[in-house]
Amino acid sequence: MTVPRQLTAWVRCPRPSPEAAVRLFCLPYGGGGAMIYREWPLTLAPAVEVWHVQLPGREARYREPPCTDMAALIFPLIEAMRPHLDRPFALFGHSMGALVAFELTRQLRRDGLPQPVHLFPSARRAPHLPDWRTPLHTLPDSELVTHLNQRYNGVPPAILQSTDLLRMFIPTIRADLTLTEVYEYVPEEPFTCPISAFGGLGDGAVARDDVVGWGDHTSESFTLRMVPGDHFFLQAHRPRLLSAIAADLGLNALAGGAS
Repeated sequence: MTVPRQLTAWVRCPRPSPEAAVRLFCLPYGGGGAMIYREWPLTLAPAVEVWHVQLPGREARYREPPCTDMAALIFPLIEAMRPHLDRPFALFGHSMGALVAFELTRQLRRDGLPQPVHLFPSARRAPHLPDWRTPLHTLPDSELVTHLNQRYNGVPPAILQSTDLLRMFIPTIRADLTLTEVYEYVPEEPFTCPISAFGGLGDGAVARDDVVGWGDHTSESFTLRMVPGDHFFLQAHRPRLLSAIAADLGLNALAGGAS
């Protein structure tokens, strides 16, 4: 099947693995891009074929306006993924990416398309849990950056020290915050795939009970893993995270470090 050029930008596979047992689509956190997963194939391939989800407004798509509406993001993403759903697949999303993965799975189900064999939300409260914190997406630029650092410790020093990079970063993170902060949860049936949720023991933005709530969204097994680190534990503790993912996908050869 030929995918229209405008859709090929949404997903890419940096290291194809024809013999892989499962594909893993990885969705980035707010303000982040697909490159945060660039080293994952080094560990997971060839058993897992890692696919990067590339959202507009960052990296190679930085000239495109970022999405502030979930439906505007989900529908083209599904069309881009559709040709690659011909083998078992799983979804991993960190922070904002976890919420997108959740709504993506719901829309796949509504459309009668293949469902993921496993859902991996990370560093995100369960979708049905309200966020009582002050919204950030309407703050002036300087206040937005300050509150981002206070809440998530998540603005890289290189961006803070560069006026040009900061000018590029702010519209994207503001759009991503809008996407998540205006999101309205609507109840639906739980998924029939297992969910494994990750949280950071030192994450001041997402508490353990917030992560536990993901168990309400599956009729199958639920696994909670709290790992060392703050909101961005996926960087510092990548080997542990990938071992856990491999274990939950039944790939024991990669799962020596899971806990």
